[in-house]
Amino acid sequence: MSERIAPTRTPEFEARLKKRYASEKRFRALGLGAIVFSIAVLVFLLGTMTFNGIGGFQRVEMKVPIDFTQAGIAASPDTMAQPGALASLEAQGLRDVVQYFAAEELGEDAADELGAQAWRDVAAAVIADPALLQRSESFWLPASADLASGYEGEGSSDMQALAIGLYEDGRLSKNFDPGFLGRSDATNPQQAGIWGALKGSLLTMVVTLLLAFPIGVLAALYLEEYAPKNRWTDLIELSINNLAAVPSIIFGLLGLAVFLTLFPNLRSAPLIGGMTLALMTMPVIVIAGRNAIKAVPPSIRDGALAIGASPVQVVFHHVLPLALPGILTGTIIGMARALGETAPLLMIGMRAFVATPPDGFTSPATVLPMQIFLWSDEIDRGFVERTSAAIIVLLLFLLVMNGLAIYLRNKFEKTW
Repeated sequence: MSERIAPTRTPEFEARLKKRYASEKRFRALGLGAIVFSIAVLVFLLGTMTFNGIGGFQRVEMKVPIDFTQAGIAASPDTMAQPGALASLEAQGLRDVVQYFAAEELGEDAADELGAQAWRDVAAAVIADPALLQRSESFWLPASADLASGYEGEGSSDMQALAIGLYEDGRLSKNFDPGFLGRSDATNPQQAGIWGALKGSLLTMVVTLLLAFPIGVLAALYLEEYAPKNRWTDLIELSINNLAAVPSIIFGLLGLAVFLTLFPNLRSAPLIGGMTLALMTMPVIVIAGRNAIKAVPPSIRDGALAIGASPVQVVFHHVLPLALPGILTGTIIGMARALGETAPLLMIGMRAFVATPPDGFTSPATVLPMQIFLWSDEIDRGFVERTSAAIIVLLLFLLVMNGLAIYLRNKFEKTW
């Protein structure tokens, strides 16, 4: 008679197994809860910015009919095609004409609340279509910041009453402002735009990418493929890893001490900003590049050498193409960080008020994060809405930039 075999799943074992399954379920529930919480916070953040930012793409405008046949302004299509067309219209008194018809149609009180630069919108329309001078036309022109506050239910009671009266007459409305994407900074939120800062960010990122990417990739290739393994390369590797964790304002101090000493006339220029951010971005690209190169299987190198490729051909024809997706991943991270930085740019003077878009890499400019920082410090409600709109533009810029980088990464990605 065979001996009876004791059961392996004893009550103690079943209790431990049940406890382990319960622990696994709790862990999965915590992970799912973390994901749901993160999504909820993201939706709340995007929803709040979108809700507040919608008003930033709009402005309060007054409807002003103008009879150009009585204005006494003469301009031919050839004259309006010249660079001095705006100055010519101003010299002929277009500013006073706009103010006169605003007072005639809306009253003196309402005319006084017309934006100081409203006549420029009329001038732009006349330059685009000189035939307007032969007829009457109605224009939606920006109101003053005080009247805009009254329209929003803020400000003095007199201004709120004036806004209500104009709104009921159909002479005051909050309309989409396409010029927000085409104007630069201004002291009046009704006239402020984002194009100057957007162009400054674009030029700065171009300089950053052109400097950081090739230098970072070449440094990673040298350190991983050619550099001898000794204490000096270990020291260099340690220094690069430390530079990736240095606070960004330190790079701003470096840019202030070095670049502005060499180029004192280029303060707040995209060239200096890009050079400063390239110093900050380069360590990230070097580290990502080294890891990507290290991940290429040795068999790729051995196979290339076996068929007669030179060491340089092995690196540039075989190793680098396979490592490029990983390098682009590090570039995305570094450029995304650079796009949102303000501290280094504060040190080199890119927080100045710049009323015109930069003409090139050496013109005074600001960037989107700095513009958001400056507007957020204003107390006017109009600037609060403009700040939210600028954040939306910055996020869209970041998404486009990252989307392009991800497309390139996927295009060059190869499997083995």
